[in-house]
Amino acid sequence: MRILFIGDIMGRPGRDAVSSEIPKLREEFGGFDFIIANGENSARGFGLTEKVMNELFDAGIDILTNGNHVWDKKEFIPVLDAEKRVLRPANHPAGTCGKGCAVYEKNKKKLAVLCLQGRTFMPPLDCPFQTADRLISECPVPSVFVDIHAEATSEKRALGLYLDGRVSAVVGTHTHVQTADEGILPGGTAYLSDAGMTGGHAGIIGMTAESVLPKFLQGTPFRFEICEEDVRFQGAVIEIDEETGRSLNIERINRSIV
Repeated sequence: MRILFIGDIMGRPGRDAVSSEIPKLREEFGGFDFIIANGENSARGFGLTEKVMNELFDAGIDILTNGNHVWDKKEFIPVLDAEKRVLRPANHPAGTCGKGCAVYEKNKKKLAVLCLQGRTFMPPLDCPFQTADRLISECPVPSVFVDIHAEATSEKRALGLYLDGRVSAVVGTHTHVQTADEGILPGGTAYLSDAGMTGGHAGIIGMTAESVLPKFLQGTPFRFEICEEDVRFQGAVIEIDEETGRSLNIERINRSIV
């Protein structure tokens, strides 16, 4: 089984990059069984809308994971209950709308996707480790992909090692800065601390420097603007043995969009 995971999609530049690069990557890698992307920044950098969601599905994405920004567009919240292909972090308390884990089937292949949010330097939620224990124990398929949306590399790495051998892949999102630590852990779990960001890299984590700097210089509110320069497509391609659920290879993707 071959999976393409796309790092945080940032606004219109990121969505355009997704549309242009997915066909090229499909041809290069011989197709993908599932395409997953973190979509929490897809609508002008903050959250999702139904229109943007459908645009991403039309571009070829099968499943959208999310993080803390999934709640930014209030009109989108009801969609979380209605659309199985969109996940929010699973470690929100019981009663939260939407789902954080689901099993998907495509062309007779099955993949479970689990979305988690870290707690270090992040809003307080239930324990992602214990949430993962519970959901993985209930999972009916061997191939499991985990998006850990977290600030601290240490927390992501800890989760990767904790779940090694029990899931197929643990890939981090949220920082918008791609790491270079991809590899297969001893138990057969593919790991990458952060898949990076698909969007404009010339500014500050997807926003223009001019709109972000006042926050740090004066500590005053300022409207952030999407960066449209130095657009890159970032993510990872993961090969999984369908019978065992163990990963065979992970290849980091980092491509400039000309």
